[in-house]
Amino acid sequence: MELHQRILSAPVDFGAVRTEFGLASEYPSEAVSEARDAVDAFAGARVDRTEIELVTIDPPGALDLDQALALERTPAGGFRLYYAIADVAAFVEPDEALASVSLERGQTFYLPDGTVPLHPNVLSEGRASLLPDQDRPAALWTIDCDENAEPRDCSVTRALVRSRARLDYASVQADADAGRLHPSIAALPEFGRLRIEAGLNRGAINLRLPSQSVIRVDGPESPDHWQLVIEPRTAADDWNEQISLLTGMCAARIMLEAKGPEHLGLLRTMPPPAASTVESMRRTAAAVGVPWPKGEPVGRMLAGLDPNSPAALVLMSEATGLLRGASYTLLDGQSPDTVQHSGIGAPYAHVTAPLRRLSDRYSTEICLCRCAGTVVPHWVREGLAAAAESMRRSDAVANKLERACVDLTESTLLAARVGADFDAVVLREHNGTRPAEIFVADPPVLAKCTGEPPEGKQVRVRLTVADPTTRTVTFAYQPDPPPER
Repeated sequence: MELHQRILSAPVDFGAVRTEFGLASEYPSEAVSEARDAVDAFAGARVDRTEIELVTIDPPGALDLDQALALERTPAGGFRLYYAIADVAAFVEPDEALASVSLERGQTFYLPDGTVPLHPNVLSEGRASLLPDQDRPAALWTIDCDENAEPRDCSVTRALVRSRARLDYASVQADADAGRLHPSIAALPEFGRLRIEAGLNRGAINLRLPSQSVIRVDGPESPDHWQLVIEPRTAADDWNEQISLLTGMCAARIMLEAKGPEHLGLLRTMPPPAASTVESMRRTAAAVGVPWPKGEPVGRMLAGLDPNSPAALVLMSEATGLLRGASYTLLDGQSPDTVQHSGIGAPYAHVTAPLRRLSDRYSTEICLCRCAGTVVPHWVREGLAAAAESMRRSDAVANKLERACVDLTESTLLAARVGADFDAVVLREHNGTRPAEIFVADPPVLAKCTGEPPEGKQVRVRLTVADPTTRTVTFAYQPDPPPER
């Protein structure tokens, strides 16, 4: 089944979702004033690296630009990565209103009709954002890698930087296909592919399930109308993701190398999947006809599948059960039971999105101090546990919020089509305790299905429930009756 859909739109009001999750529509005025008046607290200590030809890669229209990169080949055949991260800590005064509100929020919350930002827009989309042709304070990572893109040395320092261009994923992909990439990222495709292969060798798991997005329909005849689409994921998305993952792994290494009282940090961790879950996946692979050689890691098996095939949809859907239990683990002088992120196949820390995620401000500050040989400031030591708790809480809200917005849109779009039949792929069959789950491509909907549809098969289902009030959508499967004799 091809992953495409006709344009189907309807008016959707996300105000009730905002109210349900208690999301503030306005940022407190005192914190906004602090953000507007803040100055770079480390202006006198920065090294000037504005000569580096950095570029940003973000979704079209984004203004909260956390990261800018420049990647070059070295004479020895390896790579040198410069990765500038917005230095938010330089603008946030500890114990003041802005610090307090960002601790309460934890992260930026995204809704189809706008965001609830972690920081006031004057900071996140202005003074701290790595907008092009502007000198900006940054935490500048320098990561030297060998010919296989494996890191050999890494460090981070406070610097003044200047981005040269604001790029987006689609344009980077088009330029890569045409052989005209910006010189600062000409090596990105090769580097990205090498890092992806390194991840598969580590046992990393990359799920390529259909990504549902709710977008506004443009046009005077459909104001405030919304539609569901499948977000296309380009190779450029994957290459850019590898830059962030590599930096997070380097940050984790810096934190873990410290000993005794200096063993301080905040890791993003995930326990290894249970053996029973992997065995269940093996049985499913056999049932849908996917060969899986003994000893081959899950991630490599999934990477070899055609993501548009029914079998791949089934296996990647089941593989979500392997990637559970993600949390934030404190390093506070002792070694915790788990420091690995099993989905990445290595220790990992969030450090690349401080404009949108609270934890990155703390983790980046720790890495800056370790590399400079200075003492980690009191606000980090005393506030790290609270920051970890804020991230755990806000992650739970963000996940529920995203699902609520998609569910509301699905049920609204389909409300007038109850009783209609649709083509679907069965992702999970009914197992006695939970209903079957299906994927309908037109419009793109993930939903429950009653009856006994066969896993991994393309079936015809009927829409029985589409209720925007409860945000529920349910389909029913009725097998074809046997032919009369």
